[in-house]
Amino acid sequence: MAMGKRRRERQGEIWLPAAAIALVPGHPFYERLNALLGPQDFGGFVEGECRAFYAERLGRPSLPPAIYFRLLPVGYFEGIDSERGIAWRLADSLSLRAFCGYALTETTPDHSTLSRNRRLIAVETHQAVFAWELKRLAEAGLVRGGAIGIDATTLEANAALRSLVRRDTGEGYTEYLQGLAAASGIRTPTRAALARLDRRRKGKASNDDWQNPHDPDARITKLKDGRTHLAHKAEHAVDLETEAVLAVTLQPGDRGDSASLPETLGQTLEHPAMLAQDEGSPVSAHLVARLVMDKGYHSNATVMLTEALGIRSCCSEPARGRRHWTGQVAAQRAVHANRRRIRGERGKQLLHKRGEYLERPFAHCYETGGLRRLHLRGLENALKRQLIHVAGFNLGLLLRRLLGSGKPRTAGGRAAALRVSLDRRRSTANAHSRLYPLLNRLRLPARNSAPLRPIAGWSCCRPFSATGC
Repeated sequence: MAMGKRRRERQGEIWLPAAAIALVPGHPFYERLNALLGPQDFGGFVEGECRAFYAERLGRPSLPPAIYFRLLPVGYFEGIDSERGIAWRLADSLSLRAFCGYALTETTPDHSTLSRNRRLIAVETHQAVFAWELKRLAEAGLVRGGAIGIDATTLEANAALRSLVRRDTGEGYTEYLQGLAAASGIRTPTRAALARLDRRRKGKASNDDWQNPHDPDARITKLKDGRTHLAHKAEHAVDLETEAVLAVTLQPGDRGDSASLPETLGQTLEHPAMLAQDEGSPVSAHLVARLVMDKGYHSNATVMLTEALGIRSCCSEPARGRRHWTGQVAAQRAVHANRRRIRGERGKQLLHKRGEYLERPFAHCYETGGLRRLHLRGLENALKRQLIHVAGFNLGLLLRRLLGSGKPRTAGGRAAALRVSLDRRRSTANAHSRLYPLLNRLRLPARNSAPLRPIAGWSCCRPFSATGC
């Protein structure tokens, strides 16, 4: 047999007819998502909201708003943390091209186009899109209210501690230590001497004294894994009946829970009032009846605020010892009422449910969703990405009810498991078809006995009557 030789490379075709392109079936998840957004006129809604940010004639054609707001949730669905990765995934995936309406002969947008649209469109527009998708959940009965849980987590900022500078003088960390060494009598300090000098200082990582020049909104914070890093604080308000995220805020990482609560609670109360304005809406304007929180939120101001708003707080109380209430009658009444609620059976159930229904959205959005570390700088930029990212989580809840899966990977796994199950059923049915004649021959004769026949979906033998029951 003669050895084959490498053929000379030939130039590809310059013109390719569209009819000659082999088409593949799209992903069922994205097809169902498009079928969900299309009849609701999602494209018309976002174009109306974004009309003020686009010129009618000047400039080159930009990325349509409907495609921009379709691409950002892809980061959640595919677990992609950066806009560069989202743009690459769109160019590489036939399913995502079909989802966004791009043919094989069309060029998809790059990451700079995505970031340009994000900087152009205001935060209020992103919040309006989040509220629009929340309406779809309300129409499907996934916004019930009653008990609302609020919790927060930290997101690692796109900034490094080594780049910190003094707020007052603007000098770097090493320059500042050299000045301290010179003041203490060390003229030419070594790195080891600077490290010893820095180790003895107290309060050396104060946000009041230091900032990052590239991201002034980032704060020095201790992350969930114990590391100290520049970070932001993400806070969610979650429906404890359906796990839907009703409000999301992004705040400075060093802000305490009791200080960040009013902003998140204000958005939580604003969205139900907006949803209740629609005719035939199943959502009540007084959606929040109970507010469930962990012990980090417990303070006199928190329980008094919820009582003033007509909301029954259910907040875990830290061990502070015996308290003195001289001149604090209103705070004492609110704290004792909260204490009675968390000791009751209903309060214990809500606190147990808080640990499940609040931590799971954090895991979906920021761990497997790929947003635990931000690639954007500034609270406003990061909030725009976060709002649509969490809106993708809400859409996943709706698709889980309609399709049985809230992410494309889960849908693919369920389809593969279904194929394996059908193959096993088919092989079992073939085996039973050969087994039943043998069982009928070995069966002892009895009065009024009917022959054994296979029943679809069953692995056992039962008498088959004339009525089929």
